[in-house]
Amino acid sequence: MSGELFAGYPTDRTDEAVGADGRLRDGWAGPVAALERLGAAGLVAAEEELARRRQERGVVVGTWVDGRQQLRPVPLDPVPRLLDAGAWRAVSAGTAQRHRALNAFLADAYRPAGRRRGDADRAAEIVRAGAVPEWAVAHGPGRDPGAVSRAWPGQPRATVAAADLVRTADGRWAVVRDHLRTPAGIGYALADRESARAVLPQLVAGAGDRLRDPADAVPLLAGALADAAPPGVPGRPRTAVLTQGESDGAWFEHRVLAEALDAPLVRAGDLWPRSDGGVEAAVDGGRVPVDVLYRRFDDALLGAYPTGAGVPLDLALTEAVRAGRLGLANVPGNGVADDAAGYAWVPAMIRFYLGEEPLLASARTWVLADPDAWAEVAGRLHELEVESVAGYGGRRVVHGPACSADELAALRAEIAAAPHRFVAREPLVPSTAPALVDGCLRPRPVELRVFSVAGRTTTALPLALTRVGSTPLVGKDTWLLR
Repeated sequence: MSGELFAGYPTDRTDEAVGADGRLRDGWAGPVAALERLGAAGLVAAEEELARRRQERGVVVGTWVDGRQQLRPVPLDPVPRLLDAGAWRAVSAGTAQRHRALNAFLADAYRPAGRRRGDADRAAEIVRAGAVPEWAVAHGPGRDPGAVSRAWPGQPRATVAAADLVRTADGRWAVVRDHLRTPAGIGYALADRESARAVLPQLVAGAGDRLRDPADAVPLLAGALADAAPPGVPGRPRTAVLTQGESDGAWFEHRVLAEALDAPLVRAGDLWPRSDGGVEAAVDGGRVPVDVLYRRFDDALLGAYPTGAGVPLDLALTEAVRAGRLGLANVPGNGVADDAAGYAWVPAMIRFYLGEEPLLASARTWVLADPDAWAEVAGRLHELEVESVAGYGGRRVVHGPACSADELAALRAEIAAAPHRFVAREPLVPSTAPALVDGCLRPRPVELRVFSVAGRTTTALPLALTRVGSTPLVGKDTWLLR
């Protein structure tokens, strides 16, 4: 292909815009023509304007370093990422399927704890079928026995879910991790389109009616949250967004979501008990009844914050749910399903609960708590990725191919000392997409986060979040084409 921007662009069969033959892939001709009209200078100017506008908008993420919060901007690459209609159908259907199976597992995992002490069949159904080992359900690090009573009977425990996907060299979409606790990114995806429309209006408008509007996700999200209200709530359920506050790394997103949903943004100290057993929130000098809390609050911190009445937040929420006056979205305790070990069994969950074959691939994974699995991979760490089980899907990932011999030996010893803390995976090499690098377009690896909601039905939201590489964190406006 020709053009100033793509001069010298490497060709590779994994690139989403340019094939190995140097030709543009389907759907890219129009956007590339618009980008070429802008030229390198125009794209650099757009990149700078995007950074300025997003700084004014406060598009940041927060991290804690040495006890201090550091706010980092989230840059937006001016070149969008395209998913054609066929790719989006496959991704959305597979994500919704995964969400349904994970919710079924959560219901199964927490149901036995509510049975009578003398029952002989206290194990989860999937354990009794031999599809998942008992320790993974009963003793998984993400399991919270207290979470049993924080959902009303029949409530989907994960109202909002997210899955991170990559497109592999053979063109398949594969999930690399699940998020079922407080999935982040919807607000950032909305902000990405807002930024792109403001700075590159002709580029966005050029896609016409083929381009899905991320704002269409908001009514679907609002509807799923309303469905999280307990049965018997009179009238239209009233939702509030529960935040930890400015100290939360996703504080920017919490504000965006509250604004989009037209819902109050409340902290623990804003919540007060109602006479009927529910809760109400202090908003603008008054008290507003709340039927659903969209919980953007770490599970582990729920007991550390008091409500306005001085009651620990976790206790106040549990009592309101038990009274049948409050629904939580998401219900605490979902870590039993979305940690690094849980990921290994999602295909089995899909087959067991849904009677279907997985629509999306998963990386081959070994849970090293199993002695046979550890024996199988002990000599292959140089080929694999090793991930910690604890934390949100695992907080530590070691890329074996990048390790020295000494590093591999230390990793092997660490695993041998506590194999239950680790899983090993075959690495998945993601596809690449054009990104602006030093004034030129160059291929960069990209990852996709897709969101789904579960209420009366389970469906993918018509928006997605793309991240380019990992350091620094850069986003792309993700175009879902009809």
